[in-house]
Order: sequence, then structure tokens, then C-alpha cells
Amino acid sequence: MKLKLELRPDLVALIQEEIRAGEKAVTTALHAAGARLKSAWRGQIAQAGLGTRLGNSIRLATYPMGGESLNAAALVWSNAPVIVGAHDTGPLIRSKDGFWLAIPTPAAGKSTRGGRITPGEWERRTGLRLRFIYRRRGQSLLVAEGRLNSKGRAVASRSKTGRGLATMPIFLLVPQVRLRKRLDLAREAERVMEGVEGRIVAGW
Repeated sequence: MKLKLELRPDLVALIQEEIRAGEKAVTTALHAAGARLKSAWRGQIAQAGLGTRLGNSIRLATYPMGGESLNAAALVWSNAPVIVGAHDTGPLIRSKDGFWLAIPTPAAGKSTRGGRITPGEWERRTGLRLRFIYRRRGQSLLVAEGRLNSKGRAVASRSKTGRGLATMPIFLLVPQVRLRKRLDLAREAERVMEGVEGRIVAGW
């Protein structure tokens, strides 16, 4: 007995059509999943009060960049991975030199470069010297002699008599601090991926 397999043009066309349908379904589902994950991560960052600038660091790239494929993929990442990762894991932060972490008080103001100001930058900006005060109980301090301006920032006193001069805490000193975990990016990724297979089947 001999068996003969013959692929007629209509069967070949049917298979090709099915492959194209699969490529479209996979590509559409993966692109949609990437968009949802990017939106979810940005939403988490905004709800955590970390600002729109950090939220906008979440980016999306889809592959292939043109056309459709059964191997389509979506990549979601952050342009600020260290900052986002820290809020996602809640790490223990220590000083690089093994001494103190200087946490600015409201009287210190903000850095001209954005973010938290350092003791060195504060002294250069104000012209005042910081003085170390050790406290056995509670946080040690870096203080300065000056006055508070209308914005609540510590500045040099202009009074020749010393009127209004006060000792103000500028930085709190701690040996280490644990950053509070504010994000759960893995949870969102798992939630998005759970629906991908169903979307592929529905779109095929």
C-alpha cells in the first residue's frame, strides 16, 4: 500500500493565512500587554507620591518594530532604574564612608541641582559653618547659627547686635535608614501576563 501526500495550493494558502492570523494575534496581544504594564507602573509611581517625572521614566519598546511576528515581544523598563528599584525593594541605605547619613531638615532647603542638598553644598551656598552635636539618645545633628527667612530657610543673620540669631538644626544624622517600599512592580507584571494567553487565543 502506498500513501501519497499532496499539498494543493488551497491548503498551502490556508496554512499561510493561519500563520498570518497567529502573527497578528501574538503581536497585538504583546503590544497591548506592554502598554498596560507601562501605564500600571506609571500609575503606581504617581500614587506613591514619587512625581510624574519619575513616572515618565517608564518606557516601552515593542518588537518587531515594524510588522508582525509569532515571536513578538514587549519590553518595559525605567530610565532611572536605581531610584525606581530602591522604592520597589525598600533597601537599607548606609553612608558610603561608613559614618553618617545627613538628612536635611526644612531649614536646609533644596539643592540647586535638584534632590536633597548635602552639607558641603549648604555651607558653600549660605557661607555658614555647620557644627556637629552628638546626642546619645535620638539623632545627632548638624546645626548652624543664623536666622530663618520668610520661606523657613536658614540664612546668615544681618543683625550686628545678634538679634534674631538662633541655633538651628540643618541636618539630622543617622547611621543608616531603610527606605520604605512604595512599589510592587512584579505584582503588576504578573497580573498583566496572566491575561496574555487569553488575548492571543481570542484574537487568533
